[in-house]
Amino acid sequence: MDSSTSEIVIDAAPFLRVYKNGRLERLMGTQIVSPGLDPKTNVESKDLVYSQETGQSVRLYIPKDVSTTQKLPLLVYFHGGAFCIETAFSPTYHNYLNSLVAEANVVAVSVDYRRAPEHPIPAAYDDSWAALKWIASHYGGNGPEEWLNRYVDFDRVYFSGDSAGANIAHHIAIKIAEEKLEGVNLAGLILVHPYFWGNEPIGDEVKDPAARATIERLWRLASPTTTGCDDPWMNPIDNQSLATLGCTRVLVCVAEKDILRHRGWYYFEKLKQSGWGGEVELMETPGEEHVFHLFKPGCESAVAKLKKVAAFMNQDKA
Repeated sequence: MDSSTSEIVIDAAPFLRVYKNGRLERLMGTQIVSPGLDPKTNVESKDLVYSQETGQSVRLYIPKDVSTTQKLPLLVYFHGGAFCIETAFSPTYHNYLNSLVAEANVVAVSVDYRRAPEHPIPAAYDDSWAALKWIASHYGGNGPEEWLNRYVDFDRVYFSGDSAGANIAHHIAIKIAEEKLEGVNLAGLILVHPYFWGNEPIGDEVKDPAARATIERLWRLASPTTTGCDDPWMNPIDNQSLATLGCTRVLVCVAEKDILRHRGWYYFEKLKQSGWGGEVELMETPGEEHVFHLFKPGCESAVAKLKKVAAFMNQDKA
């Protein structure tokens, strides 16, 4: 037997493994559930293609009792998974979006993007921007999807994501300010356990060299041509003007036992110092790990985080 078929070069269990011959084994995020009416929340969902070129889709969610007379905020959500695993259609994200849409009473678009290593960085960012342009085409009520035309208040748009999805949300929030995309007023940004990194360790990162090595290898897997972990895609905090962020409110969520916690705090502090001029707040959950809320959605801490995120999107309702 060829050893290259069984020799593991990156073991990122329980997420994924990469073998010497280049084969990628995704260990989670491979299940898919269909859209439709969720009996627990009465949230309804459907899938729509946003790019004929790539064939990529979004999953669109509307809460119970939507009305054309009182339009709702729009949440654009980017899933996590180190740019390599998970989809917008997995049970994990489908259940989370159903719960968040019901709690916050918002419309949501969950973006599916092409994943590495088959589609290396910047494919995920390119797809996410294409999805946002498709969403913006509904401004004025003339887009291809009636739910967006009828129920969305485009003056109250929020971006969010977890882990790699939070990284994407940040970069798209920077780009929307640069590109002046018509039709989308970004009211706020919600970064949950953001996947940022850097060549130099901060906080307690120095205490876990194995975790640092895994993160660095995963990043190179996603972006083979990268200059390293100070690449502006991965370390925008030190390599980008945060002052140009295209919104006025930001919520950063971190978890005490997450190695990425320090990057979330670092982003929070640097944003306050950047001259950006908006309002940023940080929520730290004690005793919890990375993206705990996705795997333990019924626990007290996950419910509290869900309510915080929902309240953040309703703070500026008229």
